[in-house]
Amino acid sequence: MRDLLIERLEIHPEDIESRSMGAGGEDLIMARAAREKFPFSIECKNQEKMNVWSAMEQARSNSGDYVPLVIIKKNNEKPLAVVDAEFFVNIMGEIYHGKKTR
Repeated sequence: MRDLLIERLEIHPEDIESRSMGAGGEDLIMARAAREKFPFSIECKNQEKMNVWSAMEQARSNSGDYVPLVIIKKNNEKPLAVVDAEFFVNIMGEIYHGKKTR
């Protein structure tokens, strides 16, 4: 996820740091410049079977002022992003219809 953000959003590599597995808090630590481009609190899970709701609760508990986001991955599959459905619909409304609903 870190590499994807650096590549696609042109975030400077020094502005985003991966935490080791088992470390408390967010999985990606971002400097202010990175947060301006991507205002999410990221929880990453690489498991064959997982409880998505538990992962989202963990993301929420670490999110502070940022939008909780869970990135889930398992072997031989592309990663998926999990966000609150209402947030997702609001963002799609802003992107496709220019309507701010938040």
